[in-house]
Amino acid sequence: MIILNNSQFIDEKKIWEAIEKHSVSDKVLIEEILKKSLELKGLSLDDIPPLLTIKEPELLEELLKTAKEVKEKIYGKRLVLFAPLYISNLCKNECIYCAFRSTNKELKRKALSYNEIKKEVEILVDQGHKRILLVAGESYPDEGLDYILKAVDTIYSVKNKGEIRRVNVNIAPLTIDDFKRLKSRKIGTYQLFQETYHRETYKKMHIGGLKRDYDFRVTVMDRAMEAGINDVGIGVLFGLFDYRFEVMALLQHSNHLDKEFGAGPHTISVPRIEPASGSKVSEDPPYKVSDIDFLKLIAILRLSVPYTGMILTTRETPEIRRNAFAVGISQISAGSRTNPGGYSSSEKFDASQFSLGDHRNLREVIEDITKLGYIPSFCTACYRLGRTGKDFMDLAKPGLIQKHCSPNAIATFAEYLEDYADDEMKTLGYDMIDKHLKELPPNLQKTTMEMVNFVKEGKRDVYI
Repeated sequence: MIILNNSQFIDEKKIWEAIEKHSVSDKVLIEEILKKSLELKGLSLDDIPPLLTIKEPELLEELLKTAKEVKEKIYGKRLVLFAPLYISNLCKNECIYCAFRSTNKELKRKALSYNEIKKEVEILVDQGHKRILLVAGESYPDEGLDYILKAVDTIYSVKNKGEIRRVNVNIAPLTIDDFKRLKSRKIGTYQLFQETYHRETYKKMHIGGLKRDYDFRVTVMDRAMEAGINDVGIGVLFGLFDYRFEVMALLQHSNHLDKEFGAGPHTISVPRIEPASGSKVSEDPPYKVSDIDFLKLIAILRLSVPYTGMILTTRETPEIRRNAFAVGISQISAGSRTNPGGYSSSEKFDASQFSLGDHRNLREVIEDITKLGYIPSFCTACYRLGRTGKDFMDLAKPGLIQKHCSPNAIATFAEYLEDYADDEMKTLGYDMIDKHLKELPPNLQKTTMEMVNFVKEGKRDVYI
């Protein structure tokens, strides 16, 4: 059943009552909740407000330390890498924080042709990317949804030294029938953000276009999952409203999906609002989130939904990204461009959705995270083997998914080193692989070494 009344699973009154009940930090209660989180079973909505009150340095340090422990127990030292591919900045909506909004005359509009999409993908593939997030403004050329479907086909058609093995999609909400059409293109995760779950703020921020319909947007994941898309990604744009409310609402949404479909969101994204062309709101966010509060909310989300992937984009600076990896982030974009044609064009006109904080290319990001002790992962195995939605969670919650994830991550990193790395990066990368191999259980160590050797012998797309 599609739920059209948001109050059935986004309960604003309940959120505020819980926040007001815990307005003062309670050290004993907080420590009990942190201890509970180490059981890796997540936290209840009642557990979250006490954590949101944390301001004392010693309690904050304990929160971040606990989140790091939980993250590494589940994900190890892996970071999944992807690149966003903006194919269009056409939009009929009027979202006052976004450069793509329909009345923004400062923005040069562009919808890529299929040949232009192919050129962008070739560049990303030649850098070593295996996973793309297709992004489009919420309006399409005359073909309508067919434009998106053909774009997905075009991305998958590119076969150079490598190829894109999974296309995730961030586009406007669809009907169930249209989601079925999208699923037929073998996409990975369908991703869309509510931007803010606070109804009154949502109304103020979205003043024109179909996006004004809060209920149609908040129920989008119900329709996607009813259409058979098992993996969905939710998120908010932090800075539009009180982050404490948004964190609670994200968890209400997650719990709703878990209850209705047996699996919560595959990913939660945590973008902070960044300056956008012609937007005063983006220059001076109404609820600006400090760096400390940002790390705190990431940590709280990690403890609350331990098996959900958490995404951080290049909106953030390298320093913030490094700190966030340790406390909960498991997926990152690298070498990103947020304008259509951004990877291939040398034109200087402004067609971007927002400003970036991390301008490094993929190679530089990989070198950085490798030196930090992480294994860069390009794995897409679960999507192709049907380990999605409830099936993924049934493996993840008892810890069984690790026997797949660590070997696959290492094998895909070895593939990157063989095909795209220079000698310096190759030495650094294999040193890190050797270190991680030694930390695996004996049976996994043997399997993973065999997979790495297969890659060195010339085999590709090796996974279990």
